[in-house]
Amino acid sequence: MRVLAAGSLKTVWPALMAHFPEPVDTRFGPAGLLREQIEAGEPCDLFASASEAHPQKLLAARQALAIMSFATNKLCITVRSDRLQAGDDWYQLLTRDSLRIATSTPAADPSGDYAQILFTRMGHVGEVVRKRAIPLVGGRDSAAIPAGRLAAEWIIHTDQADLFIGYASYRAALSQIAGLTVIDIPEAVNPVARYACAVITPEAGRLATFLRSEQAKAVLREAGFGCDF
Repeated sequence: MRVLAAGSLKTVWPALMAHFPEPVDTRFGPAGLLREQIEAGEPCDLFASASEAHPQKLLAARQALAIMSFATNKLCITVRSDRLQAGDDWYQLLTRDSLRIATSTPAADPSGDYAQILFTRMGHVGEVVRKRAIPLVGGRDSAAIPAGRLAAEWIIHTDQADLFIGYASYRAALSQIAGLTVIDIPEAVNPVARYACAVITPEAGRLATFLRSEQAKAVLREAGFGCDF
């Protein structure tokens, strides 16, 4: 079975597939770009996306048989620790003009789309933040993240930005890296990332059903994802 899956699933996917009884060949990438590849004819049995919008487009174009939600995520901020000031919270960090903000690439990578929603929810101040934010990963022409590195860690430690807005499922791993601090974003403004899979071939229905199972939910929760779909 051939799967195209969102890059944010890469760390949890082996643990999930360890409980699935069939061999699965998986390639990871930004969900928006993967969807375009499927539309262009890339062979695929199941597409696991970090946004419901991309599977829905395939379903509307009759390139998918069904779509199923299977996980949720949210955003957090990873900041270079020595840029923090006493009492800093998410809002102060994003609105401090001296800090360089990085995100994933909107349209190509859902993480970038969710960051745009965050800026909108911040109101007029968010429009200023939006203009300052630089999409550094997840785009067609973005530099590749080195193997074994997390986007936030790589961007900050190579001095491309002072903070990165990305998925909270990476929180535990990022919190263990020296020189980085992870800051939560309140639920009132934090968009919910809803993961969904597009069933492209009938055989993929078994994998889609597994991703919604209690066993899969336990693995996803352990990895920092939500299952309130």
